[in-house]
Amino acid sequence: MAPFSVHEPLPFSRVELRKAPFERETWTYFALLYLHNGRGNYLDFEPLGVLCLVTSARSKVGGASVLPQNLHLGFEVEVAGYMSKMVNNTTHKSHTVTDISTVAKTHQKEITGILEDAKEVVTKLTGATDGNNRMIEQVEISKRNAFVAINQAFERLQQTLEERKKTLLSELEAISLSKTIALTLQKEQFEKMVLDLGHYTDMASQILQTHTDHEIVALEGLIPTELQAALKRIQTISLTPNQHSNITVSLQTDDLVVQLSKLGEIIVFAPSPSSSTWMSTSVASVGTRYHVKVQSKTSKREEYPHGGVEVKGEMRSKTHNGAVVVGEVEDHRDGTYTITLTPQTAGPHQLLITMDSQHVQNSPNDLDVRPKRDYHTLCNAQQVIQCNKPYCVAIHDNGDIYVLSDDHCIYVFDQASQLKNIIGSSGCGDGQFAWPSGLSIKGDVLYVADSGNHRVQKLTSSGKFIRKFGQQGSGRGEFSWPMAVTIDSNNQVFVSDWDNHRIQIFNIHGDWLSTIDGTGSGNHSFQSPNGLALDPQGNIHVAAFNSNTIKVFTKEDVYVRMYGDPNGPSGIAIDDEGYSLVSEARGNCFSIYDSEGNKIHTVANLRNPRNILLDSRNGSVFIANCDANTVLKYSLK
Repeated sequence: MAPFSVHEPLPFSRVELRKAPFERETWTYFALLYLHNGRGNYLDFEPLGVLCLVTSARSKVGGASVLPQNLHLGFEVEVAGYMSKMVNNTTHKSHTVTDISTVAKTHQKEITGILEDAKEVVTKLTGATDGNNRMIEQVEISKRNAFVAINQAFERLQQTLEERKKTLLSELEAISLSKTIALTLQKEQFEKMVLDLGHYTDMASQILQTHTDHEIVALEGLIPTELQAALKRIQTISLTPNQHSNITVSLQTDDLVVQLSKLGEIIVFAPSPSSSTWMSTSVASVGTRYHVKVQSKTSKREEYPHGGVEVKGEMRSKTHNGAVVVGEVEDHRDGTYTITLTPQTAGPHQLLITMDSQHVQNSPNDLDVRPKRDYHTLCNAQQVIQCNKPYCVAIHDNGDIYVLSDDHCIYVFDQASQLKNIIGSSGCGDGQFAWPSGLSIKGDVLYVADSGNHRVQKLTSSGKFIRKFGQQGSGRGEFSWPMAVTIDSNNQVFVSDWDNHRIQIFNIHGDWLSTIDGTGSGNHSFQSPNGLALDPQGNIHVAAFNSNTIKVFTKEDVYVRMYGDPNGPSGIAIDDEGYSLVSEARGNCFSIYDSEGNKIHTVANLRNPRNILLDSRNGSVFIANCDANTVLKYSLK
C-alpha cells in the first residue's frame, strides 16, 4: 500500500517514553507515537516499536521527564504498519529528531550479524543432531552385535556342555558295562563250580547209598580224589567279586557355577580417535589405489575390537585448487578399517583420517603423490658397469653400485661408474666367496648368498666380515646353492634355496624361522627358485627358474597365486605399486607385469640377464647382463 506523507505540525495524541541513559546530562528517549488520523482512529505502529529517537537535556515536571506537547515532525509512514523513512531532522528547543534510516542501518547490521551467528549455530546444531542420529544408529548396531555375540557365546557353551555330557555318559556306560561283564563272567564261573561240586557230591552220595561194600572198595580213591581236586581248585580262586560297585563322578560344578554366574560383562567404552593409529603403503602414485589401515583404540591405548565406528579418509591436494579425493572405507568388524584412495593429481597432498569426526593420531599428515610410472617408456639403455660375468647388482643408499661377479668378489662403483673397492676373493673363509649369486643391502650391511659355499654371509658395506649362517644340507637352516637373498622391513631375511626347492626365512641373526616348501604338489610345487622379492602387501614372489613361472605365497606359507610365463626367470623386482619386473635368462629379455599379473611390456636383446634391480629413487632399472659382461641401466621418460 502506498505511503502517505504528513508534513504539517501534528499534536501527539499519546506519547510513551522509554528512556535509556547514555550520558550524565543527556537521556535518549524511544518515543512510541500514536497519531490521530482525523477519523477518530489511531494508527498503531507498535510492531516496529521505534519511530524516532528523541534526545533531550533533563527537564522535569513534577519529578517526571516530559516532551513538549507541540513537537513538529516531518516523516513518511505506511498504512501497512511500519515507517519507511524519516524525511528530515527537526530541532525543537532542546529536542532532536534523528534520521531513523541511520539507526535502522546500524540495527540491520547488528541483526544481520546475529542472524549469521544464529545460522552458524543452527548448522552446528544440525550437524550435532545428525551426529546423534548416527550415534543412535551405532548404538543399535552395537546392541545387535553384542546380542549376536552373547547368543553365539552361550550357544558354544551349551554345545560344549552337551558334548561334554555325552562324553561323560558314554564313559559311564563303558565303565558300567565293563564291570557288569567282569562280574557276570565271575558269577558264571562260580555257578559252574557249584554244578561240578554238586555232580561229585551227588555221585558220592549215590554210591554210598546204592553200592555194596565190594563195589565201594573197588571204587576206592576215585570219588574222593575227584572231589578233593575240585575243592582244591575252588580254594585257589578268590570268591570276592572282582569288581567293586562304586562308580562316582567328579564334576566340580560349584566353582563352575560361580564362574558361569559371573560370565561375561557388558562393557561400555568407545574408541578414542586421538589414541587410534593408522598405517599405509609408503608411496602414493597417480591413478593407483592407496591403502590406509586404521586400528581403533581406547583411551587406554588398548585395541577396540568392535566395528561400527564412523571412519573417513580424504586426500587433499595442496596445489590443484585443493582437489579432494574421498576414500572408500571397509569396516572389518574387528576394530580395523581399510581406507582406499586413488589420487588423481601428482604433487604434495594432505592425508586426513577421522574417526567419529575427530582426527586420529598423526592426522592430518603430509603425503607426496608422484606421477604414475609408465614402463612402456623405458628407454636409453646405458652401459654403466663393465666387469666379468655380473650376476647381481645392488645400490647403497649413498648411490654406490655393488656388483657380484664370477670373479668370486663384489665390485663397488661410485655413481660415476668409477671402481671404488673390491670386496672378497675366491675361497671358503670368512669374507671369501665361491660363485656368489645374490646380494641385498640393508643400511650399511651386505647380505651375500655365497652359493658355492652354501651359506649366507653378512659384511659391512666396506667389506668387513660380521657373521655367516648356513651350511650344505637339506635340514632347517641348511642350503644347497642359495641363489638370492632379500630383507623385509621387519628385518626378516629370505633366502632362495635352489637345489632344495624352497625359500627359507631367518631373523637378522641367522636363526631359522620358517620355510616355504616347493617340493609339494599342485600350487605348492616349484623347482629351482632363483630370484625372489616382496610386494607392498608383504607377500613373497618366487621366480621358479625350472618351473617357468612366478608363484606368490604369504610369509605363513599360504599359496596366493601364480602369474606369467617367463622363460627361465632368474631375477625379480617389485615396485611400490605392485608392478613386477622379471628377468628371463633363457629368454634373453625382461618383462613387466602389472599388480594383477598381466604382462604389459617386454625389453629384449639381452644376453643371459640375471638379477634385475629397481632404483626406487627415480624408477631406473638396472640389470646384470651376464654374458655381455655389462650392467645396463634403463630410464623412464
